[in-house]
Amino acid sequence: MKRLLLAGVSLAAIGSASGVYAADASLPSKAPVGCRTVVDPYKNYACLDAYLGTTFMERFINYYRLEWGHDVSPADPKAPPGRRAYWPGTPQSTPPYPFTEWPYGGTTSLGVTRPSSIDSPLMVALGNTTAGQWMNDNHIQVYGWVDPSANFSTSTVRGGNSPAAYSYNPNSAQLDQAVVYIERLPDTVQKDHVDWGFRIAPIYGENYRYTTAYGLWSSQLLNQNANNGWDMPMAYGEVFIPQVAEGLMIRFGRYISIPDIEAQLAPNNYMSSHSMTYTFDNYTNTGIELTLAATKNWTIQAGLTVGTEAMPWHVGTTIANPFPNPLFPDTTMKKDPGAQPSGTFGVRWTSDSGNDDINVVADGINNGTWGYNNLQWYGLTYYHKFNDQWHISFETYNEHQNNVPNLNNLTAQAIIANGGTPFSPQYMAANAPGGAFCKNSVVLSCTASYQTFLTYLNYKITPLDNISYRIEYVNDEQGQRTGTKTAYLETGIGWQHWFSPQIEIRPEVSYYKSLNAFAFNGNANFGIPANKNFAIIALSDIIIHF
Repeated sequence: MKRLLLAGVSLAAIGSASGVYAADASLPSKAPVGCRTVVDPYKNYACLDAYLGTTFMERFINYYRLEWGHDVSPADPKAPPGRRAYWPGTPQSTPPYPFTEWPYGGTTSLGVTRPSSIDSPLMVALGNTTAGQWMNDNHIQVYGWVDPSANFSTSTVRGGNSPAAYSYNPNSAQLDQAVVYIERLPDTVQKDHVDWGFRIAPIYGENYRYTTAYGLWSSQLLNQNANNGWDMPMAYGEVFIPQVAEGLMIRFGRYISIPDIEAQLAPNNYMSSHSMTYTFDNYTNTGIELTLAATKNWTIQAGLTVGTEAMPWHVGTTIANPFPNPLFPDTTMKKDPGAQPSGTFGVRWTSDSGNDDINVVADGINNGTWGYNNLQWYGLTYYHKFNDQWHISFETYNEHQNNVPNLNNLTAQAIIANGGTPFSPQYMAANAPGGAFCKNSVVLSCTASYQTFLTYLNYKITPLDNISYRIEYVNDEQGQRTGTKTAYLETGIGWQHWFSPQIEIRPEVSYYKSLNAFAFNGNANFGIPANKNFAIIALSDIIIHF
């Protein structure tokens, strides 16, 4: 908590300091005419470098000061257009929303992306260094953010906020995530040459537990149950071919799954917490994704992956089976049965105004057998902008896995306990994929399904302030995802306030209710059963971009 207070004091100092420091900063020796004294770059962009100064720290601090209280960065009048002239309209703005284009994932946004277009204090500070100039010349950017948070909860057990997510431990302060992006954005506005890009995005903090893929540093979660850990939710390359229809993007590597309102990375979400809809669905895929802008309104996506949260090197990999059984009858068994060739297909339609957007998607589709997160996801997202103040985001999906061991069957329980499955406690000491509470206690396994309905209603108060109201219903029909066979109602409200395009704070409060059983204030990893059917969680985070 001390660190959070210090961060707040530091930010207040940056915001409240007068322009004297900027005025005293070292001016470049060849400042443009009219910029020999400090001139606000919002009024005269040519004076930006003169305002910032020459040293790295001068430029870094002065850029935060420059943008404080503004909702946009100073605009370069010589910059090329940021989107095609005939493209659907820009629906939103950042601030106060987490995106400008309705999210659809699996690709850099087509028709609206220019290289080196991220507003970054770090890149500005590096701008007059040799390294920074080389990066600018090659359209490579390095930027990121830190995101600490604190919560107060009616739960008390370590991990007892679960199955609510992104605040695992109740009544605590934590580092949600510290993230660095190293990327090159392809130019998807132009239509005359093939372009390319990439992104590498390491993450550290509590949020790693929601992004972990089995086989990629996963022992932190699956054996140690570490509170903080590392992950790399995005590591991909891209090739953009504009000559195919309105543009074809080919992405290969590990990337955020499609489509979803929310995403793992903090700035891409309305609220600090995440819906239960997002918490228990597909997070990342590893493979290749093709995104075709067939027309300005219609986008088609198709991909070949190795499932969900699965690594290619697990495909076909086997481990010894010390307890052959009807579910895994051989002396060996696949290390991750969900690591197998899988398909993704999606269709997106956007209105000419940009006010309406709908995505229908099937993600990670294969035989659906019980795997680490082998989720057979079929869903829809819809966005509608009523006016400049109000918009709504809606998502519904059904996901399932087959052949999930039946926790209501004594034989299936013995199979798990004696190491007869790839996810028995002998191999995964913590956070292993759950079994299912099947309706029929006679069967050894069954299909486990998870159904959701989620709505965000958003109101822009000012260019720097937004209120988000969230309501959702989810049904964990066999308890495989949350660990409890129950339906849930959840509702919450949050305020997003931006001090500048670089710093925002997101206080909120949410109420969770499990309708059919106790689901909160327990921890299966420690053998502590849940003893509450509700949770009230108040929390706030602060995102500081660099």
